[in-house]
Amino acid sequence: MIVTKKDIDRLNAVVTVEISKDDYSEKVKTILNNYRKSANIPGFRKGHVPMGMVKKQYGKAVLIEEVNKLLQENLHKFLTEEKLDVLGNPLPKNDTNIDWDAGDFLFEFDLGLAPEFAVDVTKKAITQYKVVADTKMIDNQVKSIRKQYGKLIAKDTVTKNDEITGTFVSDERELSNKTTFAIEVIKGKKQLSALIGAMVGDTVVLKTKGLFKDDHDNQKYLGVSHEDAHGLDIEVSIKIEEVNTREMAELDQDLFDKLFGEGVITSEEQLKERIKADAEKQFEQQSDQKLLNDVVESLIENTKFDLPSDFLRRWIQISGEKEMTEEEAKEEFDRSEKGLRYQLIEGKLRAENNLQVTFEELKDHSKNMIKTQMAQFGQMNPTEEEVEAIVARIMGNEEEVKRLSEQLNTNKMLIFFKENAKLKTKEITYEKFMKEAYA
Repeated sequence: MIVTKKDIDRLNAVVTVEISKDDYSEKVKTILNNYRKSANIPGFRKGHVPMGMVKKQYGKAVLIEEVNKLLQENLHKFLTEEKLDVLGNPLPKNDTNIDWDAGDFLFEFDLGLAPEFAVDVTKKAITQYKVVADTKMIDNQVKSIRKQYGKLIAKDTVTKNDEITGTFVSDERELSNKTTFAIEVIKGKKQLSALIGAMVGDTVVLKTKGLFKDDHDNQKYLGVSHEDAHGLDIEVSIKIEEVNTREMAELDQDLFDKLFGEGVITSEEQLKERIKADAEKQFEQQSDQKLLNDVVESLIENTKFDLPSDFLRRWIQISGEKEMTEEEAKEEFDRSEKGLRYQLIEGKLRAENNLQVTFEELKDHSKNMIKTQMAQFGQMNPTEEEVEAIVARIMGNEEEVKRLSEQLNTNKMLIFFKENAKLKTKEITYEKFMKEAYA
């Protein structure tokens, strides 16, 4: 058997596999002999079927199977030994033109080769946001906590600080949605005027245009779809079923203990410090995701290399469950090109900086995750045997291992970027972060 490679250019090559009769004939002969021994053909005793009949019935199928086995084994071996970094899979050039009656066979495969390139994570400065909880946010959170743990006092008449429970109805939209909302979410002056002073049992007719401060509240309170919520302009009625005012909870030790456990927080100042710390920990996750997205986009934009695009389009066209048209394959390639480019960039960074996830790291990550989850349910000190048993079940679940591996891979890349990329830190409030980062 002879396997050779001919380079077309830096990104494309053709591999030729030559298989002679001597490469497969003994194997085919052995298999046919075994068939002859076990074949049950009417008119012949078992084991006495003429070889000519066995060859006629099974010969070509056995030959094709054995030649294809040899072909795949030796093609894979060649690619591995030559350390060829290929994209997609080899594409056969002449698989429909094989003369299986010939003794010797020649197969050709197109290869798409991965490009050579360098990655520089310091080429462009990336903003790393440090999102802080400002006084306004902390005070609003304190207010929200006091409301949540306060008392509801029933009333007969709506005033500006109340909560209304009622059913919004629209015959036009076949809408009927029971809900509770605070008067403070109402934006429209006419609508606000119509509600304030209304009594339990009254039905109030309202225009939805400009009713709430945020159009998304149409979805929340009226029960319409997200699509319909934007710019909704209909007439609705609401029958007021309850009116309540909320007496805010006192910021005392009893409330602190309900929130965080006995004696953990002992003053309003400590409460605000805790709210600030908890909020900023959550903000850090969003900031990290934003940083990761920005670094990825920058690397794709600033790491220049060519791809074997024609090859990849052909590979996409025939590699799925259903073969695509040329136009469909082109569109799919265009959609996936950025992702493919980043896969190559990330793979290079991982290889050059030893960022692969090890089995031991995966086990340790699973253990820590399990202990955290058990602690959330009050099991603070599980035994090592309990944890190991759960880890073993996780390691036996292919989907779960894949998910955890992806988590660890992402964490490793994030740490690498934080330590090596060219970053400029910007301190910003959460409100400004959302406007600036996701404008």
